[in-house]
Amino acid sequence: MKEKDLRPTSSKVRQALFNILYDVSGERFLDLFAGTGEIGITALKKGAEFVYFVEKNRKRAEDIKKKASKFSKNFKVVPVDALKFLKTYKDQPFDIIFADPPYNYKDYDKLIDMALKKLADGGVFILEHRSNKHFGADEERKYGDTVLSFWRK
Repeated sequence: MKEKDLRPTSSKVRQALFNILYDVSGERFLDLFAGTGEIGITALKKGAEFVYFVEKNRKRAEDIKKKASKFSKNFKVVPVDALKFLKTYKDQPFDIIFADPPYNYKDYDKLIDMALKKLADGGVFILEHRSNKHFGADEERKYGDTVLSFWRK
């Protein structure tokens, strides 16, 4: 993936996301398709207990590690494909899972199904996607051409 393919979550959407989540302190947070890592780093800054960053691009993963280490030691960067991570992850379930796949992503159904299985009771899965897609989420919030879809367990 080239840098021009990187589509970070806008600051408006990131702010809205954390306003909706309200309090992430003490939560186990998973940032799938982490990209720049800004979502997970924001979670660390707001007191998340532990954040996993999953970003298959090794250079981006290294950049995330450098940035996140300025704020906390309570994180792990995993440089693998998101579906592979979800398939092989066997540790504690997550309280919050955020996924921001590329807009041309093809495996949304698999991603949603696998992510929901990794949620703790009372947890929430948030999928960022284009507004022309609908997945039967519990709730959707639209910000321009971007939608945050929420599933709660």
